[in-house]
Amino acid sequence: MPSTPADVITEFAAALHDGRVEDAVALYEPDAAFIPEPGAAPLRGTDQIRSALAGFAALRPTLTPDIRKVVEAGGVATVLNAWTLDGTGPDGTPLRLSGTSADVLRRRPDGTWGLLIDDPWGA
Repeated sequence: MPSTPADVITEFAAALHDGRVEDAVALYEPDAAFIPEPGAAPLRGTDQIRSALAGFAALRPTLTPDIRKVVEAGGVATVLNAWTLDGTGPDGTPLRLSGTSADVLRRRPDGTWGLLIDDPWGA
């Protein structure tokens, strides 16, 4: 399990690339919020997040993180991550997405970190 906030981001990218949706979902807190696309209302809880991540995993993505800044205080961390996602659309055409995420993570009782707010379009 991720021992730093940055580890969460890199483990998430690897899980999505490998199609391991359940491993990606396990990185979220039970009460997490996820913004699936620019301007969308947040999805709440791991059931809604799982459905959205399954759609991303279907793109067979290579998600490349570029973590720009991590700030930790009191068991909470923010992570700014400039990312690119290369994948294949449903019709077989290449797809490229990019953005800068503004994520909030919370330290878990076991010392690992979990995503509380995942906003890939937030910064």
